[in-house]
Amino acid sequence: MALYQLENFRVPEQLADMQALERDGICIFCPEHLTADEKHPVLHETEHWVVTNNKYPYVNTRLHLLLVPRAHVEDLLDLEPAARNEYWSVLEWIRDTYGLMFYSIGSRNGDFRYTGSSIAHVHVHVVVGDVDDPEHDGVRFKMSHRPES
Repeated sequence: MALYQLENFRVPEQLADMQALERDGICIFCPEHLTADEKHPVLHETEHWVVTNNKYPYVNTRLHLLLVPRAHVEDLLDLEPAARNEYWSVLEWIRDTYGLMFYSIGSRNGDFRYTGSSIAHVHVHVVVGDVDDPEHDGVRFKMSHRPES
């Protein structure tokens, strides 16, 4: 099965990265690859999670972080109980470290061909909209996809 849903790219550079990673069989969110990618600096690590910037942040965001579990699963509920429990302390670290007064979280779980995700490795988006921008029009988070094939 594919690692990337190429139809769900947002910018041309992201598609090029996804195509190269798919060709090489590399899941960029697995720890051995994520921590080696200079464009995904590791901001925080725990036993079960890595926090990094989104290399391709959504439009209208001031901050767009990813919480990536070290385990390669497609559903948060498939994580070990310890990883599920640790999620909350990692989210608290983000909120406190960045002094967030507001934020949104989003995750797509299950068969990524239908969720709108671009990668099979589940991850959680932590998004702060750029509400100080007078042109701010909200952040759009794709939550489903109907594959072409």
